[in-house]
Amino acid sequence: MTTSNKNLRTCDKGHKYYKSSDCPTCPICEQERKPAEGFLSLLSAPARRALENNGITTLQQLANQSENEILQFHGMGPSSIPKLRTALEANGLSFRAK
Repeated sequence: MTTSNKNLRTCDKGHKYYKSSDCPTCPICEQERKPAEGFLSLLSAPARRALENNGITTLQQLANQSENEILQFHGMGPSSIPKLRTALEANGLSFRAK
């Protein structure tokens, strides 16, 4: 059995958390940032950040992208695409064709 060496860290807001990776993201801050509603609330934190970091915060902005373009974003995985597709379809939108 492998064990991970988690290090105690403190974010700028003073939250204490353990992480084994080099990722500087505080999980407590990320949970506080998670939207309560809307399509971004359906996604994991890495997928949500991937869209936000690429300027996609509305369904209309999302509809201007193809599925393949979205999958190229760092942090976006294939399991997010069905959630995004459903959110778009519920609003009469769809991904841009290739």
